[in-house]
Order: sequence, then structure tokens, then C-alpha cells
Amino acid sequence: MSKNSLFIGLLCFAISSSWFSGANAASQRLILTGSSTVAPLVGEIARQYESMHPGVRIDVQTGGSSRGINDTRNGVADIGMVSRALKPTEKDLQAFAIALDGISMIVHANNPITALSKQQIADIFTGKIINWKTVGGVDARITVVNKAEGRSTLELFLQYFQLRNSQIKPHIIIGDNPQGIKTITGNPHAIGYVSIGAAEYETKRGAPIRLLALDGIDASIENLHTGVFPLSRPLNLVTAKIPRGLTQSFIIFARSQQVRPLVKAQYFVPVRVD
Repeated sequence: MSKNSLFIGLLCFAISSSWFSGANAASQRLILTGSSTVAPLVGEIARQYESMHPGVRIDVQTGGSSRGINDTRNGVADIGMVSRALKPTEKDLQAFAIALDGISMIVHANNPITALSKQQIADIFTGKIINWKTVGGVDARITVVNKAEGRSTLELFLQYFQLRNSQIKPHIIIGDNPQGIKTITGNPHAIGYVSIGAAEYETKRGAPIRLLALDGIDASIENLHTGVFPLSRPLNLVTAKIPRGLTQSFIIFARSQQVRPLVKAQYFVPVRVD
């Protein structure tokens, strides 16, 4: 039986039973921890779910994908939020994609640079290129903004550019996407990398940042949707075992057609669930 078929069967059972009614529902609580990329979307999904199920409380905490993995394994969280595919060493966990995202290099909107090659980005982050004029920009020293350990965005960045974190020469180390975007908006000579969804969301709200094309391909939701942007990733909810009860019900809801408007509102790409 496939994972999706199993979920459909479990959903029918949950709906037809008395498990999720009356006093039982009033005592239900879920704890989710992990990726700061996934958390805003899950927070919106949780609020909608709570409005449909009075008495249910869903606590969403950030801290990075590594925290989501560890908390789920240790029983601290019911569900982990992980903004990447599971590693071979994490195949003991169950993963359920709720959206697709990508990683984009960002600079200040006043920076004239609109695109960088893969090699240029690697050279900037390893300190081989230290001035914007080297890549066609203004005569100004580049401020390199890197992600902190434990962030899946860092892991994917290093994997794609075939670098080790020890090779990176950062001037600033940040944690979540909002911190990274705030850092770039405050420094016209800085460069960093964040979730495409988070970056597009903030640009629509007026943040003075620019998403850079990567090897000639625009960093956009449309290019994520068509699969042509090279640096993409699934946004997953993970559990220590096959989910049951409230955990199972929430994950099904988070993957349903009903939440697609929430996924799109956060500038992510909905996943197809057969």
C-alpha cells in the first residue's frame, strides 16, 4: 500500500470515528519545531486548522531543520519542519512534502548586479573576489552574509556550490530568512542567500532587495514551478513513525487542496498529492 493510500484510509477512519470529537478534541495539542523557512507557512496552516477544530492547539517553533530532525527523533516535537530532502542517515523518519521552494542569492536593490555565475558566487563566498567591481559592480568591498550551522539553507548552498563551510569567509552570520533579508536591506554592498519564497514575499512588501539570476536562470516561483531553476528543495513535515491521530490529521490537511491558497500566498509552489 502506498503512503498516500494509507493516509486516505486513515483519514476516513478519523472522520468516521469519535476520536476527534467532544472532550477528546478539547485536550489535543501538537508541537512542531524546525525550519524557519517552513514555519511561517505552517503557522498559517495551523491557524486555519485550529479555527476548524476548536480546542486544538498547535505550537510552531523555529530553530532550523536540524532542530526539527533532533526534536522529532527525541520525542520533543510531534512533527519536525525540514526545508530539504531527508539524508540517507535520516531515512528512519517519515517525510511529507507540503510545498517546493528554492534558494536565491540576494543583494540590495541599489546594487547594479543582476546575475552571477556559479563560479563567481563560489569565489565571493570563499574570499577570492572581495570587491564588486571585479564582477561588474561598483568599487566597494563585498560584505558576505552566511547562514549559521544547522540551517538546511546552508547545507544546500554548500552542496550546490561544492564547498565546505570552513572555506566560507563570512563577515556576518545569520539564522533565519527574515534576519538575512534585514541584513541585506541595511547594507547596500552585502550579498546573502535565502528562501526564494521568503525573498519574493518581502519584495512584494517593499523590501529593497533583488533576487539574482543563477547561471542565466531567474530566481522566481515560476521557474521553480517549471523545474528549471537549479537550486530547489522540498519543504517537509517529518515524523518519527507513521503518523496517527491528530498528527496524521494535521499532515493530511497541510497537504490538501484546501491550503493551496496559503502555500501560494507565502510564494511557495504547491505539491501534487495523488
